[in-house]
Amino acid sequence: MGDAITAVNDLLSPSGESSCVEFEEGFAGPALLGKYASALANSAALANETCGYVVWGIRENTHTVVGTDFDPDRTHVQEQTLEAWLAQRLAPCVPISFKAVEHPDGRVVVLKIPAASTSPVAFDRVAYLRVGSAIPRLEDRPEDRRRLWARLVSGPWESEVAARYVTGDEVLDRLDYPKYFELTRQRLPDTRSGIFEHLSGDRLIVAEAGGRWSITNLGAILFAKRLDDFDSGLGRKGVRFVAYAGNSRADRVTHRLDWERGYAAGFAEIVAYVNGLVPLNESIERGLRTDHRPFSEIAVRELVANALVHQDMTVTGAGPTIEMFTGRIEITNPGVPLVEPERIVDAQPRSRNEALAALMRRMRLCDGTGSGIGKVVAEVESYLAPPLDFQTYARPGATRVVLSAPRQFKDMTPQERVRACYQHAVLRHSHGESMRNATFRERLGLETKNSGQVSSVIGAARQQGWIKPADPDRPQSGYVPSWA
Repeated sequence: MGDAITAVNDLLSPSGESSCVEFEEGFAGPALLGKYASALANSAALANETCGYVVWGIRENTHTVVGTDFDPDRTHVQEQTLEAWLAQRLAPCVPISFKAVEHPDGRVVVLKIPAASTSPVAFDRVAYLRVGSAIPRLEDRPEDRRRLWARLVSGPWESEVAARYVTGDEVLDRLDYPKYFELTRQRLPDTRSGIFEHLSGDRLIVAEAGGRWSITNLGAILFAKRLDDFDSGLGRKGVRFVAYAGNSRADRVTHRLDWERGYAAGFAEIVAYVNGLVPLNESIERGLRTDHRPFSEIAVRELVANALVHQDMTVTGAGPTIEMFTGRIEITNPGVPLVEPERIVDAQPRSRNEALAALMRRMRLCDGTGSGIGKVVAEVESYLAPPLDFQTYARPGATRVVLSAPRQFKDMTPQERVRACYQHAVLRHSHGESMRNATFRERLGLETKNSGQVSSVIGAARQQGWIKPADPDRPQSGYVPSWA
């Protein structure tokens, strides 16, 4: 207990005052606490601190202990403990913890909030920051938001060494260098020195003493002939594919494949294999028999590339996974996204692996304009399929996108309909246009007589805070995303 009292006194000392500590006399309600938890986690990351704190039983102006009867264990919100309720609403999830301290001057309660580590911590989908005594939204402070992302983005993984001090022959044996020249649209040099000059220019290899070379993680992850040939755990970063006979992971596995090659060297093969297993559905249109696939080949390609480029390479023992079910494809990559899931559709691409992303774009293996996910949303809409579903998992850190086969409006869940409305509004907004009842109705494949159903979905999306009128003074102006 003595250590806990000392820790409280340290927070109360003048040196303990910071944007990472909030003092309260009594509990002011769960919603305000959620905002403070987000703000303190983000402010702690900006200040290069490990944690932020909320301390109850403290007079805010004088920082003197007055005691509190606030008991987090006995405080329930919506039939949940306060800690469980708060943890569920923070994304990405952070391991918060409450501790009661019997201070000599009165009972004190401390909430410890770890600093944001991979992306800004949001409460109910909104990220906050502590600025003085205020807690503004992070998006309203663009310079602080840029600084925070700069601190969170990791950098050196690509330049780390996957194979050290190897001979020139070993470089040529381990890397698919002809594929590098093919994808970068360069002529294969006639000499070994010319080959090494180009590979080292893109930091795929690094010159060492005595005519030796080191192969970087960047070179290995993109162009390895066999990822298992490297000693840095890269073998576990290979792409894994699993297909199931039904719509559950409990169903029989029909196909399973682990790719051994680097991402660039094997990308075309991966995409062709997945698209080749997508079943052909047969339909009769105007008396003609037509074959069509339930999943867009473009969508599959863009989503696979997105998973490869934006994964967190520092997560050990895990790589991108593609799972095919009867009615959907799920693509999962290690690490939570660097932008809020709601903004993935329209946000400019941000990658933890900038060198990898830049080279993949240069080789035209992924979109270089930042519109890749927008293209996927457009493809999904043209297929009249349910919207993309972006899911994040804090433990373990992972991001999953679900691509669904076409389903009629009546077979979509209420939340799928609202998400479709939001993504349609984002897509229209990215083209400088507003969403209207007619455009959303067309996206859903409904007739004019169903306009009332469409209006109900738009109303639900507005009520849930996903969209807003483009011009409140002009009801016919249509709708835009709530953040626009």
